[in-house]
Amino acid sequence: MALHEKHPTASKGETQWLHGNLLAEPFAVIGRRTARWVSDLGAASIFLLLALLMIFRPKQIPKIAQQVYYIGASSTLIILLVGMFTGMVLSLQSYHALVKVGAQGSLGTLVALSLIRELGPVLTAIMITARAGSAITAEIGIQRISEQIDALGTMRIDPLKYLVSPRIIASIISFPLLTAVFDLIGIIGGYITGVLLLGVNSGVYLYRVQASVDLKDLTDGFIKAMVFAVIVSTICCYQGYFAHMRRDAHGAKAVGLSTTSAVVLSCVLILVADYVVTSLLI
Repeated sequence: MALHEKHPTASKGETQWLHGNLLAEPFAVIGRRTARWVSDLGAASIFLLLALLMIFRPKQIPKIAQQVYYIGASSTLIILLVGMFTGMVLSLQSYHALVKVGAQGSLGTLVALSLIRELGPVLTAIMITARAGSAITAEIGIQRISEQIDALGTMRIDPLKYLVSPRIIASIISFPLLTAVFDLIGIIGGYITGVLLLGVNSGVYLYRVQASVDLKDLTDGFIKAMVFAVIVSTICCYQGYFAHMRRDAHGAKAVGLSTTSAVVLSCVLILVADYVVTSLLI
């Protein structure tokens, strides 16, 4: 049915106005969401800055050590498992590709550089996000909706100093260390597949690993790990800290949705940041 048939008493000007509103509505939705995204980005940046300033307050070391254990040491097993099978699969796939061009001797180079430059930092960050990041968001979110964070304020304890700052600095410490573990165990996994199962010469594999990796490769990988640490810790803490301000849910449901949002957004931004940082470091 035509628009003027729905509104038989509408004037020509009113009809044009309704048509204009219908055409402009998709752009208005995009504009509102963009403005909301920019506002959230600015708020998260200020949140990160304030949390970093709180790191230098006294009596933070015990809290940081506790979070290093929770975020870093407790994630070691999953990092070892994923790193081992990533290296084994990467070696298996790379070997069959290199055989076609007669370059199977370069297997060590391909495995080592792929892990150190890209797969190590990215997969480590994603695994920590899945294991520790989600728990951080849920823990802080529950403290928010149960008014424990408000209680900290009444006791003159800064919630950012007590809850957020130790987690951010612990992430910055833990991510590079776990990335190094991932890289090492991944290279060992590549050795198991390439040398023990596929018959690549052991000396050639190890020589290629040693000769192809230089200090810049290691530095670039650790820079990525620290960037990912800041992104993941900030997003997870921010989502939990402001879980009570969600527009689409309240209470326990808000915590669940905030946890989901934190994990998804962290994983997406890890991949985006990986491309940006790689472009700057090349």
